[in-house]
Amino acid sequence: MEEKKEKTDKKEKTEDTPEIPVSISRRIWREWVKPLLVILVILFSVRSAIADWNDVPTGSMKPTIMEGDRIFVNKLAYDLKVPFVGWRLIRWSDPSRGEIIVFRSPADGTRLVKRVVGVPGDTIQLIDNQLWVNGRRANYGPLEREIVNEIDPRERPQHRFASEKVEEKSHPVMVTPGQEGPSFFGPVTVPEKHFFVMGDNRDNSLDSRVFGFVPRSDIEGQATAVAVSFDPAGFLSPRWHRFFHKMD
Repeated sequence: MEEKKEKTDKKEKTEDTPEIPVSISRRIWREWVKPLLVILVILFSVRSAIADWNDVPTGSMKPTIMEGDRIFVNKLAYDLKVPFVGWRLIRWSDPSRGEIIVFRSPADGTRLVKRVVGVPGDTIQLIDNQLWVNGRRANYGPLEREIVNEIDPRERPQHRFASEKVEEKSHPVMVTPGQEGPSFFGPVTVPEKHFFVMGDNRDNSLDSRVFGFVPRSDIEGQATAVAVSFDPAGFLSPRWHRFFHKMD
């Protein structure tokens, strides 16, 4: 009887004991900070190893990429890396001639966006702003009016536009007569595990003609599309027609 009474007293005492409130700081950590940290870790892991976006502040890749474009970078295009540290786990391919890549400049580590014009073993030469690959001149033809129209009408008369084709892949290029630029270069042969890159805006591009070959280990991914675009000369007004625009 006494044992039963003791259990009853304990039960009543437990029911009467008020619940200790969780401190405000613990609630903030559990309900806000912790979930936010998880989201940020996932987001930055994705940006570090899977996909990223890159702002383009200069015109070195015009008319393909314009100032104010934010481009999508596929970091799984060539290999799989450990997030944040960049250690390569698996390499399944290398950049092909004509692809646009994002890499760290061999000169100062700046993140750059250029087009691959030479792969390992290629002999590259530039003669009067015309590209020669392995002793054969690239084919040049008129550029689609739609692409030319991306350039400010006030600037168009200063430039010459063309479609440059090497083997079966073509892309836009432009030159500016009278502007100082390395229009003659080479010939040079691309060594193993390196690539030769150039900007599509041939007279206004800091590229392999200046800083040399790009090591394979410095390549971060392939630029495949314009995600969004804002006109820096038009008070950052959206250029809707360039949103989600695939790049050649």
